[in-house]
Amino acid sequence: MTSTSGKPKGNPNIKPVALWTEERPPATTTLRTQTTTSRRRSFVEEEKKKSSEEGETIKILKEEELEEDERKRKSLKNYFDEAKNMVRSDSGPPRWFSPLECESHTSDSPVLFYLPGIDGVGLGLIRQHELLGKIFDVWCLHIPAKDRTSFTGLVKMIEKSVRSENCRSPNKPIYIVGDSLGACLALAVAARNPDLDLVLILANPGTSFSKSVLQSTEPLLILTDILPKETLLWKLELLKSASAYANARLQAVKAQTLILCSGRDQLLPSQEEGQRLRRALPKCQTHSFDDNGHFLFLVGRSPSHLPSFPIVFVSETYLKDREEENRVDLVTIIKSASYYRRGRNVDYVSDYMPPTITEFNKIYEQSRWFTCVTSPVMLSTLEDGKIVMGLSGIPAEGPVLFVGYHNLIGIELAPMIPQFMIERNILVRGVAHPMIFFKLREGKLPDLGTFDIFRAMGAVPVSGKNLYKLMASKSHALLYPGGMREALHRKGEEYKLFWPETSEFVRMAARFGAKIIPFGAVGEDDFAQVVFDYDDQKKIPFFGSGIEEKTNETVKLRSDTIGEVANQPVHMPYCIPKVPGRFYYYFGKPIQTQGRESELRDRKKAQELYLEVKSEVENCLAYLREKREKDPYRNILARFIHKATHGFTSEVPTFEL
Repeated sequence: MTSTSGKPKGNPNIKPVALWTEERPPATTTLRTQTTTSRRRSFVEEEKKKSSEEGETIKILKEEELEEDERKRKSLKNYFDEAKNMVRSDSGPPRWFSPLECESHTSDSPVLFYLPGIDGVGLGLIRQHELLGKIFDVWCLHIPAKDRTSFTGLVKMIEKSVRSENCRSPNKPIYIVGDSLGACLALAVAARNPDLDLVLILANPGTSFSKSVLQSTEPLLILTDILPKETLLWKLELLKSASAYANARLQAVKAQTLILCSGRDQLLPSQEEGQRLRRALPKCQTHSFDDNGHFLFLVGRSPSHLPSFPIVFVSETYLKDREEENRVDLVTIIKSASYYRRGRNVDYVSDYMPPTITEFNKIYEQSRWFTCVTSPVMLSTLEDGKIVMGLSGIPAEGPVLFVGYHNLIGIELAPMIPQFMIERNILVRGVAHPMIFFKLREGKLPDLGTFDIFRAMGAVPVSGKNLYKLMASKSHALLYPGGMREALHRKGEEYKLFWPETSEFVRMAARFGAKIIPFGAVGEDDFAQVVFDYDDQKKIPFFGSGIEEKTNETVKLRSDTIGEVANQPVHMPYCIPKVPGRFYYYFGKPIQTQGRESELRDRKKAQELYLEVKSEVENCLAYLREKREKDPYRNILARFIHKATHGFTSEVPTFEL
């Protein structure tokens, strides 16, 4: 709110926010007078501080600790309490507010505008504020209950603020998160401003209003205890016009868009609508939440009997019982989709935000069972050449480049990457195929959301530029020279390297004095056997055409390379599962390149080192295949008996070194 003098005027009933008028957002520093120096500490510095305070290793949180972490965040009760205060004590035109929980962002954080759903309060992200505030400058639109601004009037107001922000920071993207009705507003603004660098994140867009049960909810309006009946009637009419306006202008939308679709949305056909919009918009991805309902950011998993009416119609008790089930974190979604950037284009190295401890624990939970089944054995090599159990031989400081053999469909990654964080607090960033980041066209390849975990854990698209940046930033990077050809190998090709004939990484590593660590991972042949491979599939027209389609959807790599490594058609080998064996990893002695930059500029010398690394990887594989024959716990039954006797959290022994 503002007084006639133009200075911010406080409202005693709206304590958690600072406001600006609809005319022009002021510089954020003029309103955030309660911000302290400590709260402005950068996100990265805070995470480093947390890591140092917790010691050398990442702490795997127990279930009750994760629940406690969730309880610290605002709840649905907070939403209802604050929403009621804002609605009952407020009047005036639509305007923006910035929650005080969002004050810890840094000077280079992009702006995020939140456009609310049918309730119009602007607190739809209340459970996301604290985390969003670490990486965004967050401003939420509040539409007072008595306001009757038309849809086009709201669009023009938002457009004015967006353009004002663009004038202030022309090199930064502007994020617009639109919820239901807000998604229509976001699309309308984007259609009117194709020249602006906008990133739209749309949750269950109201563009499907014509197919919605919301058209017949009038008898339920008396159930609300937040908004007056006449306000809800107005909002339904507003949503109807918003849907028509946005749909008529979809062809003009050029913004990068991420659509979040709930599988159990009983108000809107959101998953169907998400697919329609993905086909209609040029730079669009979708992310499905099969177990969630319409109120994606407020309520978790939605049971099949969720009532068919908006959150403002539902009792607080009913929703509170479900608020922690399968809750969605918007920050995690944005990071995992590689949609977070500070400039015109995403920088996969400098824009990357490492997972928080809570995020890592949730990611680790998804592979914990596999790690338990495989009981991985990890060996590393000290500087003096001694082989030791565990990862103590891995240098703590980068740059480090791991170079190894890619197991069948990359199955070795699931136990390996988390173990580096757990044991050494080292984030290993994979140099991955571009297909997990973008597709050339829609087709038969899996939805990009399938690869969220890879991106969340720091994978970057394979390129010389990205490897350069990883080495320059002193990262621990992971490279598989055999790429897809190795991971999707044929029958009888287990543990066979398919590397290019010439060096691709040696001189890059030497430029930054990186340590190269050759390694091998063994175990795929104890888990599955390939029975229907590429050679078999290409003989059958149905499979052959499918391979060609999927290959044409991906970026072509190594087009200037000859030999088997250049043959990387996209397909999925069919396998027969086996009684689970065990995974073994051996990280060889680090190869120093520091001080050898001049020497390794010579292509012949670089090629010699390249062949040395390849030979070491083959030696690691041979060593593990021989040693595992002497492991009394290679069989899962032996491991199960050991765990039953010594406790299921106990470490299973292996062969003697």
